Amino acid sequence: MDTIKNLEKTLWATADKLRNNMDAAEYKHVVLGLIFLKYISDSFEELYNQLKEDSLSDEEDKDEYMAQNVFYVPPTARWNYLQYERAKLPTVGKDIDDAMDAIEKENPSLKGVLPKDYARPALDKKRLGELVDMIGNVGFNQKGHSSKDLLGRVYEYFLGMFADAEGKRGGQFYTPESIVSLLVDMLEPYNGRIYDGCCGSGGMFVQSEKFLKAHGGRIGDIAVYGQESNPTTYKLAKMNLAIRGIDAKIELGDTFHNDRHQDLKADYIIVNPPFNISDWGGEQLQDSHLWKYGVPPVGNANYGWLQLFINKLSPTGTAGIVLANGSMTTNTGSEGEIRKNLIQQGLVDCMVALPTQLFYNTQIPACLWFLARNRTNHKFRNRSNEILFIDARKLGSMTSRKNKALSSKDLAQISEVYHNWRNIGGNYEDVQGFCKSATLKEVEENNFVLTPGRYVGTEEVEDDGISFEEKVAEITSNLTSQFAKSIELQETIKKNLLRIGIEV
Repeated sequence: MDTIKNLEKTLWATADKLRNNMDAAEYKHVVLGLIFLKYISDSFEELYNQLKEDSLSDEEDKDEYMAQNVFYVPPTARWNYLQYERAKLPTVGKDIDDAMDAIEKENPSLKGVLPKDYARPALDKKRLGELVDMIGNVGFNQKGHSSKDLLGRVYEYFLGMFADAEGKRGGQFYTPESIVSLLVDMLEPYNGRIYDGCCGSGGMFVQSEKFLKAHGGRIGDIAVYGQESNPTTYKLAKMNLAIRGIDAKIELGDTFHNDRHQDLKADYIIVNPPFNISDWGGEQLQDSHLWKYGVPPVGNANYGWLQLFINKLSPTGTAGIVLANGSMTTNTGSEGEIRKNLIQQGLVDCMVALPTQLFYNTQIPACLWFLARNRTNHKFRNRSNEILFIDARKLGSMTSRKNKALSSKDLAQISEVYHNWRNIGGNYEDVQGFCKSATLKEVEENNFVLTPGRYVGTEEVEDDGISFEEKVAEITSNLTSQFAKSIELQETIKKNLLRIGIEV
C-alpha cells in the first residue's frame, strides 16, 4: 500500500511539474483524459492478446470487445502507438485529439465525453509528450487487472489533488474521500438502486463499489443512477466510472428543472448538493409536486434538496445527505416548519455533526442528514419515536495545512454507533458528549432543532481521584503563595528605588 501511495505522490509531483503555468482547472482535463486513454487502451490490449491466441476469434472484431464490456480502441488510438511513435513529434497534440475522436466513433457510450483540445497552441507539446511518457509508465511492471486497478487509483488520487489545487472551485466536482466513505459505511449499499442527483465526478459510486468488494458483494448487485449539471464535471464522472467498470446511468442536466430520472425510486441516496445556493430557480418551482412538507424559500435550496431526495426514495429507501450546519437550526422563511414536518412524519433517522476543514471548497461547517422512508420496516428495528444524534466535531486529523480527514478508526467509530442503534439486537448505548438517542418529545422540547451538541451533552471528564475539596484547597494555596511573592517583590523594588533617591 505504501508503495502505491509513493507512486501516486511521485506521479503527481511529476505531472504538476509538467503543468508549467497552466491553471489547475484546465490542466486537470489534460491529465485525466490521458489517464483514461491509457486505461481503456490497457483493457483493450489485454483482451486483444487473449483473442489473438484463440484461433476461433478475430482480435479486430468490435463485437468481441462489446460482449465483454471492453471499449474497442482503433490502431491509431492505442497507447503504444501514441507513446512510442508520436509522443516526441510536434504533432502529438493533434494525434491525441484524433485518437479521442476515433474512440468516440467506435464507442457510442463515450460520445461527447472525452477531452479533445490537446492540439491547442497554449499547450506545450514537449511537456505533453513527457506527460504521455510518464503516464505510459503507470503499471509498467504489472499485467492485466493489476495495471488497470492501479490506473483507477491514480485517477482517483489525481481528482483529489486537483480539487485541492483548485481550492474553492475544486469542491464543485469532488467530495473528500473520508466523507464519501462515511456516508457509504453508514448506509451499507449492498444491493438495489443507488442515486446521486449532484454526482460531481462520481465519487459516491466509486466508494459504493469499493464497499461492495470489501464485503464480498458484486458490482452487478447495484444499479447506479446520477445527474450532474456541469458539462465538464459530467465528463469527468463518465470517465471515472468507465475506468471502474461501473455501468452507470449518468445524465447531464439541472436536477431541479430537468430531472432526468423522474420516475426513479432509489434504495439508497448518497449525495453532497452545493451548500446554501440561492440561484436555484426556486421562484419557478413554487407549485412543484415535490413540496409535500412545505415550500422552501427561493433564497436557499437546502430544504428543496431534502424534499427532492425524499421524493426519490423507495418505500424502504434510506438517504445520506451532506448539508451546511445552518440547515439543522434555521427558521428562515418556511424552513423551520418544513424541518418540524420532516421530524413529525418520522423521516429523520440520524444527524451527524462533522469536524471543520474537511472540504476543499468551503469553511462552512457541515453535517450529515440520514433520512429513512420507513423506520418501522422489518430490515431494522422500529425506531420511529427516536432520532440518533452523533457529535463527531472532535474527530479527524490534519492532512495538510488547510484540511482535515477522518481516519478509518473515526469512520468505524461513527458508523458502528449508527449500526448498533439501528440494527435489531444492536448493542447501543448513549455516550456523553458523543452520541444520544433522543425521543421525538425531546426534539419537540428543543423546538425541533437538530444540532447534535444540543442533545449529546458535554463530554465527561475522566475522574482523577482527587476530591473537589482537595482541588479547591490546592488552588487557594497556590494563589496565596503567588500573592505573597508579589508583595515581597513590590517591597524589594521599593527599597531599590529609595536607595537611588526615588521616593514611591
